[in-house]
Amino acid sequence: MNLKEKIDRTKMPRHIAIIMDGNGRWAQKKGNQRIFGHKNGVKAVQEVVEGAGEVGVEYLTLYAFSTENWGRPKLEIDALMTLLVSTINSETETLLKNNVRLLTIGNTSGLPNNVQQNLKEIIEKTSKNTGLTLILALNYSARWEILNAVKTIVTDSKKSTFNIDDIDSEYFEKHLNTSGIPDPDLLIRTSGEYRISNFLVWQIAYTELYFTQVLWPDFRKNDLFDAIIDFQNRERRFGKTSDQLKDR
Repeated sequence: MNLKEKIDRTKMPRHIAIIMDGNGRWAQKKGNQRIFGHKNGVKAVQEVVEGAGEVGVEYLTLYAFSTENWGRPKLEIDALMTLLVSTINSETETLLKNNVRLLTIGNTSGLPNNVQQNLKEIIEKTSKNTGLTLILALNYSARWEILNAVKTIVTDSKKSTFNIDDIDSEYFEKHLNTSGIPDPDLLIRTSGEYRISNFLVWQIAYTELYFTQVLWPDFRKNDLFDAIIDFQNRERRFGKTSDQLKDR
């Protein structure tokens, strides 16, 4: 029995989020510049998107570029933006063929104009697809997202009658980038680092965390399936006891 056959389709995580880490170290181990790792990381993205679709994951969020990444050398940033555009263009037909819908979260207005235009075009082209929803976190920061939500709520409150007691979790979540998207059930981080790195801080309050030593360019379908199987062997209590769950 292969790994995919071991997955229980009745206990699938609806939403998987991934911090794709280790591209630079992978390249350095091979005596190459960091961008070489980013280029090879595209294969891992292809594998994960395909694998998630095969087993019935509904949402897949990939942490592609954080606000902190602007602090990297300009040469690397320029190469990353070029790679992003070329990947979007080359993968459009594959996404359409596989019924994948593309969305983005993050401050995409801060990305180069050509990147924004390419993203807008592929989001429109895939908008009617009904399979896996692939979400790219671009120029994203959880702190930025939360602050932006607060600013929006304050601005709205000045335009209409507003009761502070109206602000509950549900109301607040409607002002996040991920409004209408279920919280991740499983968060995967590659490369052996044990950090969240300012990613979906609000949304992962009850998310199962999975850390692997595999560097992102080496991550393949079976690594994804391993993480899903590990998730399915956990007991998610959401503050309740094991006995309470058994009594349901």
